[in-house]
Amino acid sequence: MSSPRRLLLLLPLVLCLTQCQNGQNPGNTAFRYGHKFLTGDIPRVSRYLTDRVKSLMRNDGSFWEADGVPGKPRILIVLGEQKVYLLKQGKIVGGSPISSGQEGYDTRPGKYSVIEKDIDHKSSIYGDYEDYNGNVIAQNIDNRKDRRPPGTRFEGAKMFYFMRIYGGVGMHQGYLPGYAASHGCIRLPARMAEKFFHACPMGTPVEIVP
Repeated sequence: MSSPRRLLLLLPLVLCLTQCQNGQNPGNTAFRYGHKFLTGDIPRVSRYLTDRVKSLMRNDGSFWEADGVPGKPRILIVLGEQKVYLLKQGKIVGGSPISSGQEGYDTRPGKYSVIEKDIDHKSSIYGDYEDYNGNVIAQNIDNRKDRRPPGTRFEGAKMFYFMRIYGGVGMHQGYLPGYAASHGCIRLPARMAEKFFHACPMGTPVEIVP
């Protein structure tokens, strides 16, 4: 193919790119999509689709179909499965892996309800001893048992999206090693702790079964 002919074939593309970069919109479909691509609309859609694909490929067993489903929520925690479920109208519409109380700090089966919610909660018992510059001196302490070194202060463990169920026990964001490892609380992955927190108002029934 001769050079002049190649230039003639490339001219519409050059014009499209030029006018799109200048912010012009002559109404032609090709021009409009060229402009969308250059201004980032298509990359944004691409990122959205990528996030959707990632959410479908989560391998921790969590899922969420509760948004837009009518009815009052109910929480079911199955200790033997190390799972928590959200139910509406008797149907499971959400679920997540958990880490419940380890031996000696067992999470107690029974029927309860959400009696407190605190999005930025900190433990009043478990945490670290830090110096006054914020350096950790002793980790994972129980301030009822572990003596505080001189010149330190207690910093409670962060328990974001905390929902108290009974006593000092509640659901919250935390580390999940794949087995029961907490001091009685029900730990969830961050994204699922947030979803349960916003979906469950005060008074939401909670049942814990072995």
